[in-house]
Amino acid sequence: MNEEVELKKLRDKLDAIDDEVLKLLNERMEVVHQVGELKAQTGGAIYRPEREKAIIDRLESLNDGKLNRSAIEALFLEIFAISRNLELPENIAYLGPDGSFTHQAAEARFGAMSAYQPLASIKGVFREVKRKKAKFGVVPIENSSNGIVSDTINCLKKYDLKIIAEVILDVHFAFATRCQKVKDIKTIYSKDIAFEQCHKFLADFALDEVEHIPVESTAKAAKLALENPNSAAICSHVGAKMYNLPIMFENIEDKDNNKTRFFIVSDFENGSSGNDKTSILAQLPNTPGALVEFLTDFDNAGINLTKIKSHIVEGVSVFFIDFNGHKDDENVKAIFEKHGEAIKFLGSYVKEVDDI
Repeated sequence: MNEEVELKKLRDKLDAIDDEVLKLLNERMEVVHQVGELKAQTGGAIYRPEREKAIIDRLESLNDGKLNRSAIEALFLEIFAISRNLELPENIAYLGPDGSFTHQAAEARFGAMSAYQPLASIKGVFREVKRKKAKFGVVPIENSSNGIVSDTINCLKKYDLKIIAEVILDVHFAFATRCQKVKDIKTIYSKDIAFEQCHKFLADFALDEVEHIPVESTAKAAKLALENPNSAAICSHVGAKMYNLPIMFENIEDKDNNKTRFFIVSDFENGSSGNDKTSILAQLPNTPGALVEFLTDFDNAGINLTKIKSHIVEGVSVFFIDFNGHKDDENVKAIFEKHGEAIKFLGSYVKEVDDI
């Protein structure tokens, strides 16, 4: 009986806290509304990743409770997303279909309230943002196992949009099926890249000997596995849940550090956050020593290059380069002044803690 009384006291305390949280959130949304009215007058951008990072950094520095940074970030990114949608509903274009890892990356930044528009190609995402039918586009740029996504590089060169944020997502595959036993499975659906990344799992369960049918997305794989007997899907967790397909095995990928990096693109540039990364495309003269001279200038300016990848775009060799810093930093400005004709600025944005 005493336990029931104590439990009721704790529940009443939780209810009181929830009441106060709701009151404070509504007060926050009222201030957000006032900010939105000011931004509407000045044309200021609604999504400011550098401002959101500063808020999370400040809250983490004040935190002395049980919440860690990841928990604080998860809570407040959702609050930020709701706030932005109260100011101006967001239309987010992403490489579809529903249930893809790109969809998951989009929701990680823009929350559940945004309007999501899945598109069949990366070019389609860029086109919708360029036409202002979507405010933001979310596309993959690289995977730790499979490297750079060529279509994204091509579109970054072609379209005059800016990278305003990056999202780095741990990629986990699930093995989902209506079958009760592995031996009953005769067909497996998935993307060809997923078959490659889960080869060891398939071999361990002798599933490398059954029929593998590549499809355009892991979400479609889950749908087909639900509809067809004696079949299974290698898919994302969100894809399996979308179609209520039972998950037999979790996290079946060969590498436990498999990550995919995504870019969020839009039609504006970010201010400096103090912890930024910049991406550029460089098309250098076809002369001896041109690349060495270019990279030496970065070294002399004290700029840390974090990635350099050569790529062919429409028959022309270009370099995709990431480096630490913001385009408005003095040492970065010097590079742009000297090599401006060879550089296409893609964006400066808040640097994620993880990298691939």
